[in-house]
Amino acid sequence: MAPTAPAPDTAVHDFVVEHVSKVFVGDTQVHALSDINLQLANGSFTCIVGPSGCGKSTLLRILGELETATAGTVHINIPDSKVPRAAFVFQEHGVFPWFTVLQNVAFGEQMASVGKRSRLEHAQRWIAEVGLTGFEHAYPHQLSGGMRQRIAIARAFATGSPALLMDEPLGALDAQTRMLMQEQLVRLWEGERKTVVLVTHSIEEALLLGDQIVVMSARPGKVKNIIDVPFGRPRDVGIEASPEFGQMKQEIWESLRDEVQASMRFS
Repeated sequence: MAPTAPAPDTAVHDFVVEHVSKVFVGDTQVHALSDINLQLANGSFTCIVGPSGCGKSTLLRILGELETATAGTVHINIPDSKVPRAAFVFQEHGVFPWFTVLQNVAFGEQMASVGKRSRLEHAQRWIAEVGLTGFEHAYPHQLSGGMRQRIAIARAFATGSPALLMDEPLGALDAQTRMLMQEQLVRLWEGERKTVVLVTHSIEEALLLGDQIVVMSARPGKVKNIIDVPFGRPRDVGIEASPEFGQMKQEIWESLRDEVQASMRFS
């Protein structure tokens, strides 16, 4: 008889995913995920990479309780409170165009019935953290794409949620703005140590930001590999010039190449 794997220590893992599969049923069945197993430690930064259509976003939505798994179990070991257990940041930033910067950033705590004075003070703090002081009363249409994304990130941190689930949050930005936002996101996370799960198509971004990288297969998405990132913190984009960074990038790409080719055959 095969030995039984030890049960995960839920005291040190905010998310424990056990044998999760997801099938979408419509005119045709789509098998999005198959037998996913993950343990995400408290305060860790996990990046998920994989080919388009492999179920990365679906997995994120299951972790955030926006989707339910067809099979398997997700243990979320974060106590319920007035604030959401996890806050989302999406690629298209999702800020409310009819709210000012201040109102957008304060919105999460407003929905949690936090007092007006307290939530506005928290919002002002996070507006300053992302470098938007002076724009509190501006509306999103008056700001650049990078500034709007900073609003979304500030709002997620301001909720006080212990976990952040980020779906390609920097994917729509130009290269220079993206580099600055990556450094800013690292700095904010190092100050707060929330549990972060970030979906990205960029291997460089995953290596810069993550403690571990989950490499997924083509659909139906499976965990092909989990890679521990060996670089210390604090960390900035300068690390990308190191030989070790280049070697790890190549190794991850070699793991991913066949999956990307497989996904292209069925797209």
